[in-house]
Amino acid sequence: MVSADDWTLTIDGDVDEEITLTFDDLLAMDLIERDITLTCVSNTVGGPYAGGARWLGVRLTDVLDRAGVGGTADQILSTDVDGMTISTPLALATDGRDAMLAVGMNGEALPREHGFPVRMVVPGLYGFISATKWVTRLTLTTYAEQSAYWTDRDWATDAPIKPSARIDTPAALADIDAGEVVIGGVAWAQFDKGVKRVQVRIDGGPWTDAELGPDAGNVYWRQWFHKWQAESGSHRIAARTLTGDGETQTAVRAEPFPDGASGVHELIVNVA
Repeated sequence: MVSADDWTLTIDGDVDEEITLTFDDLLAMDLIERDITLTCVSNTVGGPYAGGARWLGVRLTDVLDRAGVGGTADQILSTDVDGMTISTPLALATDGRDAMLAVGMNGEALPREHGFPVRMVVPGLYGFISATKWVTRLTLTTYAEQSAYWTDRDWATDAPIKPSARIDTPAALADIDAGEVVIGGVAWAQFDKGVKRVQVRIDGGPWTDAELGPDAGNVYWRQWFHKWQAESGSHRIAARTLTGDGETQTAVRAEPFPDGASGVHELIVNVA
């Protein structure tokens, strides 16, 4: 493991000048703090591999500007302390979405398991192309010249996080009492202008709007809930999100490979 005192970040490749920054150099730059939800591409529909946090760091563009990006690069090939590589599309990392090199999380120093001392955070992209932990090198290059770990295994090179709604309560196959039941969860639609609505459906009936929690921005997930008068029997609950672009998340089922899972989250509960 690397310490903050020993950590350095090298920016090389298609740049005007190769540079190396220390942790103190990074802290001396302007810091930003953003609420961002990260999602792993291996997350299945309704799965647990998504999480929201408040991230503190330096804009990635501010760091790249110090080196000066050349005219041929189309990817940032990032390398961690153990040599793991991740490819991030340069255009998406520098399009104004506040991609950052994070040094803090939820008001504290970045935890070691989340990439201490420094990691990449790029809103709206699955982690396998954006979220390098323990990062030590950023190489400006092209996909034709160099490829990263997941690229070599035929995962997508351009993988925006797909809009989705997840049911967190009640749990699948839960035994619950008849009467008022609160169905709730989270939804996200990053760079689709955020979550505009979440809808719930019971037993294949009509879609009904749920109540939305506070809006913390388009790149952060949104809580939602719906009160349901449950009657005895086995029931199927489904939830979906509608984006600020006016689109409804796709119901077409897809596995995580190669660019993220899709489909409506559904589960069955038993009402006594």
